[in-house]
Amino acid sequence: MEKSRYVPVHLLQVGNYVRLPLSWKDHPFLFSSFKLKAAAQIEMLKKLGINELYVDLDRSDTPPLTEAPTTPPVAETEQDLTQLQAHMAQCKKERIEIQQRMRRELQKTESHFSRSLARMRNLVGKLQKRPLNAIDEAKELIADITQELLASDNLVLHLMSDQEKGHDLYFHSLNITVLSMLLAKELQWGNSEIQAVGLGALLHDIGKLKLPSQILRKQTPFTKPEQNLYNHHPILSHNFLKLVPDFPVIAAEVVINHHEHLDGSGTPRGLNAEQLSDAAQLVAVVNYYDTLCHPNRQYPAKTPYAALSYLYKHSKGKFNQGYVAKMIKMLGIYPPGSIVELSSGQFGLVMSVNLQNILLPSILIYDPLVPKEQAPIVELESEELRIERCVTPAALPDNIYKYLNPRERISYYFGHRE
Repeated sequence: MEKSRYVPVHLLQVGNYVRLPLSWKDHPFLFSSFKLKAAAQIEMLKKLGINELYVDLDRSDTPPLTEAPTTPPVAETEQDLTQLQAHMAQCKKERIEIQQRMRRELQKTESHFSRSLARMRNLVGKLQKRPLNAIDEAKELIADITQELLASDNLVLHLMSDQEKGHDLYFHSLNITVLSMLLAKELQWGNSEIQAVGLGALLHDIGKLKLPSQILRKQTPFTKPEQNLYNHHPILSHNFLKLVPDFPVIAAEVVINHHEHLDGSGTPRGLNAEQLSDAAQLVAVVNYYDTLCHPNRQYPAKTPYAALSYLYKHSKGKFNQGYVAKMIKMLGIYPPGSIVELSSGQFGLVMSVNLQNILLPSILIYDPLVPKEQAPIVELESEELRIERCVTPAALPDNIYKYLNPRERISYYFGHRE
């Protein structure tokens, strides 16, 4: 069955999904592929000098005409078309300015993320030889993040670029820190509690530095002795902190208890809900979400969308349900990093979510006629688009996969809306 074909412009109908044979900068439409919604758009295509174009029949509401209509549609006057074209061009200009603003926000956040990551690397490098200096630097980093976090309520959570290979500890720890502090803020915890949660999250995995490298690099399931040794890493992390006078109790509890479950099935000590602080329960939720988003020795990575769904369905009894619900509400149904198909039929990568309006994220759109580095980033609200479904990266055609560049590691950082 025919799925697409080139069609003369005079045989187009409203409801046809078309792809323009022009560079994105050479037409007034926002996208180079879209569904025709009005007869005036067809007249506009004629005015642009297009004789025929590609119609995707699968995405069309109706097939093109097979012959020219005997009663031609009421033609727009030249003045009407000129005014429409000018209006569309102005709208496109405004959309481009919005996209440029979003790119600036993203670049600024990437810069903050890179600086925090460099500080994380530096303090981890000092932990073995100068632990007191390292902890002081950790406290300074958390204080700076807290100041930024509390500076505004108009926060945007952005998807960051892929990690450098071999640096999981830095990216994982910083990601858990950012999400945990954001979640604590959403729960309206106080400044000191947010800082304590952040400090504990930042240092929660430092005990892994004492594990044999072959354990950390292993790609196949652990043997029972290896699993027991790995399960011991929160205690190793906590042992680092015993050298630090007056280390915050809340942060220390996060470090040693971030793998414990409410029903006593966690590790390393099998504690239950009554023995776990609110901060430790919160970081346990965030840590599990991050783990689900990345491949391990037994399971492939889940998409952020699927990870949240799995967490919701399988967390009862193990994790604090109030914190699970709050994190789902914070990240939205389609968290940054999700690959989605839109109502326009286009594929996109969720790049950002405004924490004040999580149902309408910003999405980088696949458009084969736009260079990858200039790919449009649109806000669903302003474009009147909706998400139809989430898609696994493996299901994408190779050209779309390379264009959207789904992240192997999901890392987040927050910024402020301009």
